[in-house]
Amino acid sequence: MVHRKSSPVPADDVGPAEAAAFRRLCRSSPWRWETLRFDVEWRVPAARRGPAAPGSPAGAEAVPRVCAWLRRPDALRVEDPAGRLLFSTTRINDSRGAFYIASTRKSWLLPPRLTTPVYDDDGLVRRRPEAAYGDPVFADPRWAAMLDPVELAGNAPVPLEFPFSNVVEIHALADGVHAGRPCVEAVVSPNQTYRPAAEGFPLLGPGRSRVRIDLQTAVCVYSEALDGAAGGAGHDLGILGVDEYMLDDLFVEHSMHLTDVRDHIPWVVPPAAP
Repeated sequence: MVHRKSSPVPADDVGPAEAAAFRRLCRSSPWRWETLRFDVEWRVPAARRGPAAPGSPAGAEAVPRVCAWLRRPDALRVEDPAGRLLFSTTRINDSRGAFYIASTRKSWLLPPRLTTPVYDDDGLVRRRPEAAYGDPVFADPRWAAMLDPVELAGNAPVPLEFPFSNVVEIHALADGVHAGRPCVEAVVSPNQTYRPAAEGFPLLGPGRSRVRIDLQTAVCVYSEALDGAAGGAGHDLGILGVDEYMLDDLFVEHSMHLTDVRDHIPWVVPPAAP
């Protein structure tokens, strides 16, 4: 497991074993869950925030929170807090014949759950195999990065902890709790080798950032830029359910009226004729 002190510690006190365990956790998301129910909001930099709405705290984020249901590899439903549908997958039952006969090598890659990574003794991923990575996104390309934060660690460990050899430098680590769930909190900064999963949409700010990684799912549930003009930007994700059963009916805009076999089906017996 990832063992840390209970409060953030200086970089000099973050040992190589703790740093390596944090990076292995960041590589592990594709093999730790298949469905996720959550809500999330994205925050703009503090310098760009307008006045707070009446009744809200000063500096409140301007981007509204949304609720989501995600089933890997390609099913996503998003609603606003009032329950209005904003987005739903509409292609989950389409034929994939054209996709699989395409003359590209990438089209033949397997989903991550059908591959086997190199694990450590705690079940965290040391080295990720080549696979068809990527989760459905809504509005912000950083969705995929928060659900699978491998950009904070790289696909495999570097030989030694030389300066700038890792994609992200770890300045502090601590155990924490986010939305009632255990997590690992870290203060990190990108170096010259850092590459965001979505080009032009990094999960981290240009300086130091605070991130939290959920221990069970390895999802990045929180990010906040701490330095420069991007200060205050980031996201806040609350996990509401993990590996819940989700019917196809949930991910189409118009219900197919499928029966949930877990529900009791009543049999109404009409009264006998007089």
